[in-house]
Amino acid sequence: MTKVRVDAFSISLDGYGAGPDQTRAEPLGRGGEALHDWFVPTSSFQHQFGREGGTGGIDDAFAARAVTGVGAVILGRNMFGPVRGPWPDDSWRGWWGDNPPYHCPTFVLTHHEREPAVMEGGTTFHFVTGGIREALDRAREAAGDKDIRIGGGAETIRQYLVAGLIDELHIAVAPILLGSGEPLFAGLDLPALGFEVVEQAASDLASHYVLRRTGDKK
Repeated sequence: MTKVRVDAFSISLDGYGAGPDQTRAEPLGRGGEALHDWFVPTSSFQHQFGREGGTGGIDDAFAARAVTGVGAVILGRNMFGPVRGPWPDDSWRGWWGDNPPYHCPTFVLTHHEREPAVMEGGTTFHFVTGGIREALDRAREAAGDKDIRIGGGAETIRQYLVAGLIDELHIAVAPILLGSGEPLFAGLDLPALGFEVVEQAASDLASHYVLRRTGDKK
């Protein structure tokens, strides 16, 4: 059965999915790159970009799960790029170059229409102006019998959580403090949303938790 998942989403020990003062030079904000110190070295991450090598172990096992069985991805606009307001043109095509790491139809939430961007490696960015439910409906159609991944950022995940549309989350807690930025769980009552922790594991670089919605909203 198709699931709506969050995979390999990193937060700091104080709960932020990105640091303060996000810019084009620092898309994850001040100190935010360190959130992914567990993820970037893994073999699974390296293979997404056609590179050999990389680390194994617990971190790689969770990184591999993030790309297994996914048929469509949903992103908030900030995850696609730093451009704000109406698109001035189609020149910005994402942070990742010509071959993004998604390799499937990817739906970007935005308030401004834009033609799809066809990339190398099987990724096509579709720009959705009708909100989170329209994006999910289109992702379900594209994914077929595969799962849908909510790729972030934090505010997009929060919207899907509040709407009761996420089945499972893998959160990697990095041993860093950001102080401020984009909070993931602030103000959310996860048990009331039907979630419980069903799996946990730790490496030297991150503590991994899998939360699953096992019941209806209370």
